[in-house]
Parts: sequence; C-alpha cells; structure tokens
Amino acid sequence: MAPEARVGGPFSEEHEELRASIRRFVARELRPYATEWEDARWFPDEVFAKLAAAGFLGLKYPEAVGGQGGGALHDAVLVEELARCGSGGLAAGIGAHVGIATPPVWRFGTPEQHRHYLVPAIAGQKIAALAITEPGAGSDVAAIRTRARPVDGGWVVNGEKTYITNGARAHFIVTAVKTTEQGGHHGISFLIIDRQAGVKSSKLEKLGWHASDTASIAFEDVFVPTESLLGREHEGFALIMANFQWERLLMALGAVAGMQVAFERTVAFARERIAFGRPIAQHQAIRHKLADIATTVHTCRCVTYDALQRFCAGRDAVQEVTMAKLATQRAAFGVMDACLQIHGGAGYMKEYEIERMARDARLGPIGGGTDEVMREILGKTLGL
Repeated sequence: MAPEARVGGPFSEEHEELRASIRRFVARELRPYATEWEDARWFPDEVFAKLAAAGFLGLKYPEAVGGQGGGALHDAVLVEELARCGSGGLAAGIGAHVGIATPPVWRFGTPEQHRHYLVPAIAGQKIAALAITEPGAGSDVAAIRTRARPVDGGWVVNGEKTYITNGARAHFIVTAVKTTEQGGHHGISFLIIDRQAGVKSSKLEKLGWHASDTASIAFEDVFVPTESLLGREHEGFALIMANFQWERLLMALGAVAGMQVAFERTVAFARERIAFGRPIAQHQAIRHKLADIATTVHTCRCVTYDALQRFCAGRDAVQEVTMAKLATQRAAFGVMDACLQIHGGAGYMKEYEIERMARDARLGPIGGGTDEVMREILGKTLGL
C-alpha cells in the first residue's frame, strides 16, 4: 500500500500527535454517523460544540480569543483528518466555519468583533458562513450586486447570495457588499451580518456534499450597524484575496487526504474480492490501476506540501498554491472514479460509499475558483 507518511511535509512530532488525536475524534464522533447525516441532508449543530470542546475549532488562533495558540499547520492537520469522516458535506461545513468564514474576522476584525463573533465561534456557540457568490457573480467577484445603502448608524442591505456553505444554519454571515455605485473591484466592503428578520435562507439540493447546508441567502432591508464593518470601507476586495490562498490550500489538502482514504478502501476491497479464483488485487489490470492511483496521490501530495511549506514560510506562494489547487481537484475526481471502477457494481451502490466520494469530489474543480480561473491566474504569474 502506498505510504501515508507526510512525504516532504512540514509537520513536526507535535503535529503528528495532534493528527492521532483528531483521527480518534473523527472515528468516534463523526464517522459512525456519516450515512445518517447524509440521508438527513443535515448534521447537528452540536458537532461544532463537540469540536470546540476538543479544542479543534481554534487550533490556529491565540489563547486570548479562546484558541489553542497554534498555527496554519495545525489547521492543515485538521483538514486532512476530516477527510476520514465519511461525508464530504460534513467536512465542508466544519471547514467553512474554521477555514473560510472565521479567518477574515480574526485578521481584519476589531477587538470588539473578536469578542462578539470570533470567541463564540471558537467555542462552538456561533456558526459562521462566508457569503460572496451571487446568482450573477461567481468567479467574477467584481460583479456582485448586493447593495449596502448608507443610513444613520450603518447600512441597509438588499441582495442575494448563493451556494453558501452553512448558509441555512449560520448565526452570522461575513458578507461581501457594494458600498458605492462605482463598478469594478472598488467599492466592495464586508459586513458581518447577524441572523435576523430580513435574512432568509433557502437550502439547495446538490449532487454531493449532502450533509452540508448549502443555501441561497436573501437580504431584504436588513439594517447592519456601523460597528459591523469588517476591515476598511470600499476595500473589501483585498479581504477576499487575502484568504483565497488559504482556502485553496485547504481544498488541495482535503483532496489529497480524500484520495488516500479512497485508495486504502479500494486496496482492502481488491484484496478481499475474489474473481477467477483469486483476489482481484492479484490481477495485473487491477494492480496497474492501483499503482497509477498511488502515483497520483503521491504526486499531488508533494505539490500540495510544497505550496503549504512556502505559504507557511511567508513566501509569495500564489503560483504554487494555484498549481496545487488545479492539480489536485480534477485528480481527486479521477481517482474516485478509478476506485469506483475497481469496485465494479459494488462501487455504484450506496453501501460502499465510493459513489458518495465520487459525487463529493466533483465540486473540487468548481469551488474556491474553477479550473479555468486557476489557469488564468497561472498564466499571469507565468507572464503569459
């Protein structure tokens, strides 16, 4: 079996001890309920409280706000281990809270915003969502139309967001809005919007990620006070770009970990499944497929860890992170498809969960920046 060791990775003994702790938690608290939550199209909010009690929601945040005082690598370990929970939607819901919605509050928020939002988010008392995408503005962030009209004491927000992970359950939503009539990237601001009258969510049905609550959110004359402005007014595009690299790294890490899990399961199946008098793992055609999968997993892990090391060292890693995101997402879908094929008819059945892994993996080349956008970014970094 292909080694699962963090090849060339930046993880220390401390990180590996954390990994073992998270893996035990996932096996005990998440994995046994994955199918139940997938069928329910929901997982309980109490999951966040349990993660918080174990110290996993604030791994990279300082103790002053209730965190564990670690760094990005601690969160990287969490993302890798969540791939073993058995549900891409569950991992996505947790990941959106930890890796996408709360980091801007920490980085750009005031001490009061830390107290009111970040501290309870780390404690699992408030669930967060990040809302940027709109029905007419996905990759083209500058085209957002949700408008925040200035009034005494704050703004009144009207507009719609869509494809928002945690969009149905979030207690607060870190929301990109237009605060001027000026077009383009200028005039985008971020507001932290509490769940209240005028904030209406509509849960969406999806190909995969069934346990997560992906939703459209409508804002209808929602008053947002001045103190809920996150960062500087009209300079929200910088906030968007600041977290993109980390979001894309998390997606790459999750994809590699997911491929590893699928590979392990498929090897176990191939050793047990008998065809023509021997385990199918002993047939050359299957051995070669498994060898190709192992090579893909290893290659993607190396690319991803290289980007992770550069990012954690504070170097300009836009090119490497973009490459990692581009390389891993389509590869993950291909690996899941290959693993499903090796399972044969069993792979198409719900029982073996490979069909779920294939469905969940299909979002990778779309979310966090499509493959096409990644190639455009790479073209620019390459001077093309």
